[in-house]
Amino acid sequence: MKQAIWMFTLMAAFLAPSTVQAQKVVAKIKGSDTCLPLSQKFAEVYSQKNKGSGISVLGGGSGVGIEALLSSTTDIAQSSRKMKLDEKMKLQKAGKKVKEVIIAYDALAVVVHPANPVSKLTREQLEGIFTGKITNWKQVGGPDMKIIVYSRETSSGTYEFFKEHVLNKKNFAPSALLLAATGAVVQSVSQTKGAIGYIGVAYIDKQVKAIDVSYDQGKTFVKPTIANAKSKKYPVTRPLYYYHVTTTERNIKPFMDFILSKEGQHIVQAEGYVPTF
Repeated sequence: MKQAIWMFTLMAAFLAPSTVQAQKVVAKIKGSDTCLPLSQKFAEVYSQKNKGSGISVLGGGSGVGIEALLSSTTDIAQSSRKMKLDEKMKLQKAGKKVKEVIIAYDALAVVVHPANPVSKLTREQLEGIFTGKITNWKQVGGPDMKIIVYSRETSSGTYEFFKEHVLNKKNFAPSALLLAATGAVVQSVSQTKGAIGYIGVAYIDKQVKAIDVSYDQGKTFVKPTIANAKSKKYPVTRPLYYYHVTTTERNIKPFMDFILSKEGQHIVQAEGYVPTF
């Protein structure tokens, strides 16, 4: 699937004469598809406000972004998972000291085709479905219909988070169809009546139906909403990260300050993510 590069180089208001540090930022962001819409909005709004800024945003997966940081082909790696020890060691060996910043929080939603009558599942049932032990919807109270599992590919931080926190580190079913982008999961589930997949809540739309999830063996089911994620009622919630090499910090600091500001975190909420405060 083609990756779309978003470039925002827009005119903005002049800085006040008393401002010492220039606010112009030219930078590349690459990595997590979960972070992609949010980073695009950050780049758009920041560039509108700061003359001469040019911030490009590219997806591809968390692992891809971190590899780009290692190869010096991006300034910021956006990631939906924490950087692994071996990735840190590679960067350290290359003489790169990396800073980690939590920019927002995200909730993972399990989605099915809108025509599927199943509306809630336990974590144990989800584990059974995604590992291939449960193969028909009638096994979980649905119609006699084969379950088609869609997943992100292995380089995705979303894939790794789902495997660890929902599947209890068990492997996905060999029959699971791995897709390169979250948008592809939404499209595939929307076009397949027996399908199931998982996406960030910011990607939920009318094309798919989000499933209520229980982490207490069916006693309580919780909807995957921003409000429930913010209140910590919804259990499948995770931080989203920006990683950058410390030597570039001075160049990107105005942009990072904007993201973590009240205005930046209002963008987080408006785009369907959970603010850091």
